[in-house]
Amino acid sequence: MLPSLKDLFALPRTPQDPVTGIFLSSGDPTAAEICAGAGFDYLLVDGEHSPLSLESVQAQLRTIAGYPTLSVVRVPANDEVLIKQYLDLGVQSLIVPMVDSVAEAEAAARAVAYPAAGVRGVGAALARSGRWGGIPGYLPRARETITLVVQAESAASVAAIEEIAAVDGVDGVFVGPSDLAASMGLIGQQAHPDVVAAVKHAIAAVQGAGKFVGVNAFAQDQARDYLAAGADFVNVGADVALLASGARNLAGAFRG
Repeated sequence: MLPSLKDLFALPRTPQDPVTGIFLSSGDPTAAEICAGAGFDYLLVDGEHSPLSLESVQAQLRTIAGYPTLSVVRVPANDEVLIKQYLDLGVQSLIVPMVDSVAEAEAAARAVAYPAAGVRGVGAALARSGRWGGIPGYLPRARETITLVVQAESAASVAAIEEIAAVDGVDGVFVGPSDLAASMGLIGQQAHPDVVAAVKHAIAAVQGAGKFVGVNAFAQDQARDYLAAGADFVNVGADVALLASGARNLAGAFRG
């Protein structure tokens, strides 16, 4: 079976070799392939804020699989039907957004596990996840190979972060400063001292629970600050943001 994000953190790393990745938001397999060959540790296919269908997610997974970069996918919502469909596509590292409570974290954990531990529907013989019945012993081993990351991106989630991180079945936490800032009445101010302090509190709490923790930070100085604070991985950009900034810079170079 394919490796997942928790396998990446089982490998030795140094502070000079941090785990970094970017969002794939365009839905385009060519963009995915370009980014897969760029040298990132992982690529995060974003089903929450991007116009992606199940087919386009699967196409990107197939593209990335030809490279050493890991694929990570953010599902649109904490919904057991959506999670089942994404897992059946072959997603091994899943991020569930907007997890604000222990109950919501527990629901996500149940959704990624087959009964009796969870509620994932059984359809491996029909899906890429089990190679259409081609992986011997897939069903009893499937949960072992999946990394579940819940996203903490509100003041409520930060207030409950110790309990959320401790939920059995949650492998890691991804902190989202943008929505966190908005929930704190500081929309668009991801670098506000109060937001940064909340993020760093979450980083320490998750690590205290023995789980890995990541954060989204497009500004390089902010990304390095969170790494110095102990973040295990940082999401440092997006394919569409790179294209937009590159196009604007190039156009601007020829304007009067």
